[in-house]
Amino acid sequence: MIESECRNQGTYGDRLMPTERVDYRRIANEIAGRIKSGELAPGEKLPSTRELAEQYGVHISTINRVMTILKDRELVEGHPGKGVYVAEVES
Repeated sequence: MIESECRNQGTYGDRLMPTERVDYRRIANEIAGRIKSGELAPGEKLPSTRELAEQYGVHISTINRVMTILKDRELVEGHPGKGVYVAEVES
């Protein structure tokens, strides 16, 4: 295995897994990219947790973790009872 490939590997038990393949991280980075590119505009409502879980083929808890990451990055904001929206850009 090439050294650069080894650096991108994490361990899970006795099995090596590429860290970029972790679902929640991959999905968070994909959604973040869509926000930063303008594909998802400030103020736009994201699909529900259930819809995102179905869309990405993952468990709802994975999407909850994705939303936590995006909130920590200040890319989205939750509005209780209304949903999660792309954060407004602060000037």
